[in-house]
Amino acid sequence: MASDSATAFVYDAVRTAFGKFGGALAKTRPDDLAATVVRAVVDRSPKLPAEAVDEVILGLANGAGEDNRDVARMAVLLAGLPTSVPGTTVNRLCGSGLDAVINGARALETGDAQVVLAGGVESMSRAPWVLPKPDRAFPAGDLAAASTTLGWRLVNPRMPKEWTVSLGGANELLQQKFGISRQRQDEFAARSHRLADAAWTEGFYDDLIVAVDGVEQGRDEGIRPGTTVERLAELKLAFDPQGTITAGNASPLSDGASAVLLGTEAAAATIGRDPLARIAGRGVFALDPRDFGFAPVEAANRALARAGIGWDQVGAVELNEAFAVQSLACVDAWKIDPEIVNTCGGAIALGHPLGASGGRIIGTLLERMRRDSIRWGVAAICIGVGQGLAVVLENVLATEGASR
Repeated sequence: MASDSATAFVYDAVRTAFGKFGGALAKTRPDDLAATVVRAVVDRSPKLPAEAVDEVILGLANGAGEDNRDVARMAVLLAGLPTSVPGTTVNRLCGSGLDAVINGARALETGDAQVVLAGGVESMSRAPWVLPKPDRAFPAGDLAAASTTLGWRLVNPRMPKEWTVSLGGANELLQQKFGISRQRQDEFAARSHRLADAAWTEGFYDDLIVAVDGVEQGRDEGIRPGTTVERLAELKLAFDPQGTITAGNASPLSDGASAVLLGTEAAAATIGRDPLARIAGRGVFALDPRDFGFAPVEAANRALARAGIGWDQVGAVELNEAFAVQSLACVDAWKIDPEIVNTCGGAIALGHPLGASGGRIIGTLLERMRRDSIRWGVAAICIGVGQGLAVVLENVLATEGASR
């Protein structure tokens, strides 16, 4: 465990249960979802004065609606934190929540802050339609509304068409490149549902989940306990008639929010609890937009290099499952034991509310490392338009001699 006060530590993490598109959380505004987790993560450290929070940083992919563009500041106000607590919103699409954690860690390491709340939110159910402004007043023709729920909209005509392929189409290209069969993808998806259901049943998520006012929701809505490879094999192809990707081996549209409590080591006295993990390394990587599913590979490799460790020392990996094919491509490239990856389910089962997923994988990784005394863990996520992010955590409670 590092003793440098300019080191970033994770103290706590919470999230809402994730709702499916049009499901239990569809009537809850994204700013209210964000306020729920912000308030909850502060309340879980009763000795932490709310005014001691130096910054709230939240990720959000779709900032065009009820979030009022700076959902972090809205969450601060709606959560009842002092108006002196600032809030900023970051957008790196699917990686927004993890980017918020990274930005928070940097603020701690530079001495700009001692306590930061980071995480993210997304209501894909409530993402608005948008109309482009016409080039001149009073056009005679029709204008089409574009959905902001997912993917490209109002595309710049100068953008090469091979870069603006759909997310699913991009991953069909990835499948062709690496030859990852539909059978493997369906097996991975069935595993995600099985492990998510088992984790919920065994109480793994109990301490990570906070309730949303007015919503009766027991667990993540996307989990289908009876999912089998045989049932998944019956689903229709979603993007390419000769392809492999279906609604069953891809993550669903979702709603939810997450929050992570970060602080320096010296902030333990203010927070009133001991840190759980050190942010030991961070990595970002970018490549061609259509290859985005593979971007976590190098992002994680860079994060590990900055942490000064190798894959042989990693005991837990939380890789956001945007699609089964890209998850398998990353795991294959890392040459790691697949059994250390997403042992409590992943986004295919739990859901992928874009801005919230980064906080979700940090919280799940933290809990896995705590429960199993795992020293080193990696959280990684792919991001549409060709980017990837990764964070390495070191469990400060694990024995110093433990390699994993």
